[in-house]
Amino acid sequence: MESRNKCPGVDSLALLRKIPFFSSLTDEHLEKVQHVVRKRRFHKNEIILREENTSQFMYLVFSGKVKVVHQSEKGKEHILAFHKQGDYFGEMALLDGKTWPASVIAMEDTEIGLLAKNDFEQSLLTDTMVVRHIIMMLCSRLRDSWKMLKVMSLSDAEQRVRTVIRHLGEIYGVQDRRGTIITMKLTHKEIAEHASVARETVSRLLRKFSRDNEVEALEGKYLLLKPEFFRKTEYQ
Repeated sequence: MESRNKCPGVDSLALLRKIPFFSSLTDEHLEKVQHVVRKRRFHKNEIILREENTSQFMYLVFSGKVKVVHQSEKGKEHILAFHKQGDYFGEMALLDGKTWPASVIAMEDTEIGLLAKNDFEQSLLTDTMVVRHIIMMLCSRLRDSWKMLKVMSLSDAEQRVRTVIRHLGEIYGVQDRRGTIITMKLTHKEIAEHASVARETVSRLLRKFSRDNEVEALEGKYLLLKPEFFRKTEYQ
C-alpha cells in the first residue's frame, strides 16, 4: 500500500462522480478528494488487502472486479461479497478503526483507489450529506449480511444457489425484455464459493435451471434470469 500515485486528470474525477458515495459532493470538494486518492493496479488473483490492512484505507473500484473472501481454518474459501467498478469497501473499518476477518482478491485486472483514514475523515466526515449516505450504506450492508446468513442456514443446496443468484441479480441486475441480466461475469466456481456448495453442484443446477427455462447462460459468462426463475425462487 506504499504507492503514492495520485489520481491523475479528468478521467479519475469523472469516475469519482459516478460512485454514489461521492454523489453529494460539490465539484470543489470532489477535487479535494481526487488529490488525496492514490491509485494502484492489481493483476488477476492478486491479493489487494489482507485482514491486518483493512483498517488503513477505504477502497474505490475504478475498474475491474474483486471478491471479499473468508478462509476457514481448513483453508476453504468462502466468498462474502463481490465488488465491481463504482463500488467501494473498507469504509466501516475507517469509522471504528477495527479490522474485519476477510481478504480482498482481484478477480481480473483491477484498478483501485485508496483513501487513507485521515483523508477520509477530513474530506468526507465533515459533509452532512456524506454522513447520511454512510448511514444508509451501513443499513444496506447489514441487510445484505442478514440475507447471506440466511443462505448459510439453508440445508438445501438448490435453495442456497437460487438465493445467491437472486441476490446477485438484485445487486447487479439490469432489466431486459427477456428478464434480468446479471452484469458481472461469474464462473461456476465463484457462485459455488458464494453459496458454500461444490462447483459440480452449481454446474448441475444451472443445467437444470436452463432446461426448465429459468436461466440462460449468455456470452461472456453473464446470466439471464427469466421470470420463471423468480417465480420458483422464494426469498427465505
